[in-house]
Amino acid sequence: MRVIGLDPGLRCTGWGVIEQSGSRLSHIANGTLRSDGALGLAERLVQLRVALEAVLAEYRPEAAAVEETLSNRNPASTLKLGMARGVALLVPASAGLPVTEYLPMIVKKSVVGTGHAGKEQVQMMVERLLPGCKLASADAADALAVAICHAHHAASLRSWAGTGAGTGLTAGGVR
Repeated sequence: MRVIGLDPGLRCTGWGVIEQSGSRLSHIANGTLRSDGALGLAERLVQLRVALEAVLAEYRPEAAAVEETLSNRNPASTLKLGMARGVALLVPASAGLPVTEYLPMIVKKSVVGTGHAGKEQVQMMVERLLPGCKLASADAADALAVAICHAHHAASLRSWAGTGAGTGLTAGGVR
C-alpha cells in the first residue's frame, strides 16, 4: 500500500510518500509545498491545490493521512490553517483516495513511542524507520511521520479485521 502523509500549513505544507509491504516500510519521496505570501488567500490556496494534485499524479498513493491541527492562540492564523487543511483533505478525497486524520499526539506515539515527543525525536525516528531517507524539511519529516502512523494503524486494523472481531470502526476510530 502506498500512503501519502500531509502536514498542512498555508505557508508550507509538508508531504511524504511511503510504501508498505507487510511490516516493511520504504521511503518513496518527500517535500514541501509552498505558497507565495505576497498573494491573496484564495490564490495561495489554489497554489497548494495545484501543487498537491501534481504530487498525487506523480506518486499515485492509494491512501492519504492528514495531521489534525490544534488551534493556535491567534484566531486569524487558526482560520487560515484550517483552510489549508481543507485543501489537504479535499484534494486526495477528490482523487478518490480514502483520507484519514490523526492527532499529533497519536502520530508521535506511533513513531516515537510517546505522545509528547519533540520534533527532533520525530525526525530521528523517521530517518531510522526509513533508512536512506533525506528529509526535505521539518514539515516533510512530520508528513512522513503521519504516513508511518497511518501504515501502522492500517496494518493493525487489517490484522484485527482478519480475526472476525470487526466492529465497523474506521482507521480514525469513528463509524
